[in-house]
Amino acid sequence: ELTTPQLADWPQVITANGNITAWQEAIIGAEISGHQLTEVLVNVGDTVKKGQLLARVSSDVVTAELEQSKATVAEAEAMLAEARLNADRARKIELAGALSAQQINQYLTAEKTVLARLDAAKAKMHADTLRLDKTRIFSPNNGVISTRTATVGSLTQPGQELFRLIRDNRLEWRAEVTAVELGRIKPGMKAFLMLPNGASIQGEVRMIGPTVDIQTRTAIIYVNLPDNNAARAGMYARGEFELGQGTALTLPQSAVLMRDGLSYVYRVDASNRVAQHKVML
Repeated sequence: ELTTPQLADWPQVITANGNITAWQEAIIGAEISGHQLTEVLVNVGDTVKKGQLLARVSSDVVTAELEQSKATVAEAEAMLAEARLNADRARKIELAGALSAQQINQYLTAEKTVLARLDAAKAKMHADTLRLDKTRIFSPNNGVISTRTATVGSLTQPGQELFRLIRDNRLEWRAEVTAVELGRIKPGMKAFLMLPNGASIQGEVRMIGPTVDIQTRTAIIYVNLPDNNAARAGMYARGEFELGQGTALTLPQSAVLMRDGLSYVYRVDASNRVAQHKVML
């Protein structure tokens, strides 16, 4: 059969590959150290809300220290009341000369000293109250738990990661494109991804990487992906950026033959003779 090449509007695309990753991950740990984890309430894959309780740390010691701080504050308040009475009495009789200047100064100094002790005791009580609050570990954001290392019975350590959270369960495709193609891609462009399981999804270019890798000469294009899709963090995906439409000379795929990595068509001339011609796709 013979066919004639036809001009058609053809989509212009740039093909790229890249990893699907979390848009942002939050690392969640305990803010107090040396205390035992008593309860872990979430697991990998759980969807959590901002402020949701994730785990509890033993609070017995911290509670006891808080009660002691409260008692110290009460004691300091009682001492301050007595010191103020003595200081007020000293101020009233200062002009009468019933007390020496040294004694009056002692009463006034005692009032200031007890007031300082009360302030210190209140600061200690406030710190213990905060430490008690830190025995409950809350989610800082909406999202999905991606990793969990928290184990009941383990001791919390400074800087220890207990959970990792994909913020807002938001994923992005980080596509690698060459420096030559970089200038043709703009924020807001559509991108079409083919996942390893065969599913296809549409995303949108959020940002173009500010640097080009000096080894590979490629840059990263950050593509926002829609919620509730089949993509998972860690997948490797192939995709295309849609640049627009252009005019192209088209033939049916059956008319193009592949040999030795090259593309050929057979052309019939006016004498009905057939000749092989190399073409570029």
